[in-house]
Amino acid sequence: MSINATLIAQMLVFLILVWFTMKFIWPPIMKAMEERAKRIADGLEAADRARKELADANTRADDEVRKARAEAAVIIERANQQAGQIVDKARADALLEAAKQKAQAQADIENMAHRARAELRGQVATLAVQGAEKILGREVNAATHKALLDQLVEGI
Repeated sequence: MSINATLIAQMLVFLILVWFTMKFIWPPIMKAMEERAKRIADGLEAADRARKELADANTRADDEVRKARAEAAVIIERANQQAGQIVDKARADALLEAAKQKAQAQADIENMAHRARAELRGQVATLAVQGAEKILGREVNAATHKALLDQLVEGI
């Protein structure tokens, strides 16, 4: 194998091509690759941040849901307590009203009984006077014998 001018020329052309490539073509390619690598790294970093933010948002949302459920449970418990208090108060009011009505009815019954007794006493007194008139055959004066009639009425 002999080294001839063609091989040297080819080597020279190759070296010029390598030098030209290294000087003018290689830097823009490297710059483009570095920019693309940087964009990919930025995109991955942004995706990681977004994942972290999503995880934080999910945690906050879970906390808010937990708090809302706790507040709802407290509100429901208060409502149940108020309902129980209202029912107890209504029951107590109903019992009080029933007792009042019972006392009023008993008072009415007693008043009616007193009136009936007074009426009966009056009727008995009238009947006694009429009976005494018939027995004695003459009229008894109610004004003169009032004390006697009052004792008779009290006895009945």
